Amino acid sequence: MQPTLKRTLGLRSVVLFGLAYLTPLIVLGIFGVVAETTKGASPSAYLIALVAMLFTALSYGRMAAAFPVAGSAYTYVRRTVDSRVGFLVGWAVLLDYFFLPMVIWLIGGSYLSAQFPGVPSWLWIVAFVVLTSGLNLAGIKVADRANSVLMLFQVLVLAFFVLLSVGHLVGGEGVGSLFDLTPFTGTGATLSTVAAGAAIAAYSFLGFDAVTTLTEETIEPRRTIPRAILLVALIGGGIFVLASYVTQLVHPGGAFADSSAAAAQIAETIGGSLFGAIFLAGLVVAQFTSGLAAQASTTRLLYAMGRDSVLPHRVFGYLHPRFRTPVFSILLTSLVGLVAVRMDVATSTSFINFGAFTAFTFVNVAVIALYLRERREGRRLGPVAYVVAPAIGAVIDVWLLTQLDRHAITLGLVWLVVGVGYLAYLTRLFRVPPPEIDFSEHQGSESASHT
Repeated sequence: MQPTLKRTLGLRSVVLFGLAYLTPLIVLGIFGVVAETTKGASPSAYLIALVAMLFTALSYGRMAAAFPVAGSAYTYVRRTVDSRVGFLVGWAVLLDYFFLPMVIWLIGGSYLSAQFPGVPSWLWIVAFVVLTSGLNLAGIKVADRANSVLMLFQVLVLAFFVLLSVGHLVGGEGVGSLFDLTPFTGTGATLSTVAAGAAIAAYSFLGFDAVTTLTEETIEPRRTIPRAILLVALIGGGIFVLASYVTQLVHPGGAFADSSAAAAQIAETIGGSLFGAIFLAGLVVAQFTSGLAAQASTTRLLYAMGRDSVLPHRVFGYLHPRFRTPVFSILLTSLVGLVAVRMDVATSTSFINFGAFTAFTFVNVAVIALYLRERREGRRLGPVAYVVAPAIGAVIDVWLLTQLDRHAITLGLVWLVVGVGYLAYLTRLFRVPPPEIDFSEHQGSESASHT
């Protein structure tokens, strides 16, 4: 008899796994960029992003209950809307996967460059790429247990950051300074600047759907997974709003000497050079481990697509005979990562969010499609939960999508056009269904995040 996965995970374990994927410390990693974009109203940006994510999280939960399998947005859309549309959603998400390691390496490089201005920033990025790719080529993988340890470390650093910020504010201006609403209104913030900031802030939420990969190891998954998705989004969003609010109190406005490394400068202000060094070390370690996991997950997805001939099998389906790793996929993500040398954090995170918002939008659409299908078959679902809520989620996701950096939108649309052309080739001008990706071989790594 073939061995099967054992259902041992309860709600608490699944939520902790999801929070580990979410990477709480990332809120400080991109704080300066969000604050600069919103003109000092970063908590408002995170609130808008949280509302959008909650509607989308509800839709992910409903689809996870209806289809308790891996594959996430790709699978949900393929099974409820159309196999070709599902392919294109998966194609859009692939853009997310391609650029995710690059963004992680860029953020880590930005902080090291700010700390050591005498060293060229491109050198740090190249070092991240070479070290991470070398480890992944050798077959090093980041276990879920390591992710949990990393999450604990991040939470401790984040907690100290918040507590030191509170102490700094109370010691300088009194307790009343903790209840200032200026961080929500900013200094010259407008709806458009806050919306643009929310489009970037949404990057911090990427990975809340990762818990769907634990479906086959979770007790009562149809009930536990939807609850876990919602709790991860809520808890993560609460952390992001609180941390950005306190940090924005310490540094009002959105003017920084280097916005991509702003939190490191603030850490030194509130805790001195010692805490500044600890904070920098925490961010760099988190970014390195995050990049290692993200690249491993990305190349695992590419290998699955190559193995199933969705991508050219000889290239993407190839494993190194000694290390048993997808060497060409690792090298490809390394080359994409080097693009970070010529990019900034705001633009690069927008690339990530184009694929994410596309997936989020279509997951909401998939819930409505499921409602219509069930109704045709004589089964009634609640119209508010299965039509109104996902429709609101889809509208918010599309709105945030339009607020992204124009270069990201252009690249995303070009990527989709290429995807349509490739789909036409695979389906003989849409006459046959596209090949289906089998996620069963890499469950647990196909929902990469910035962890």
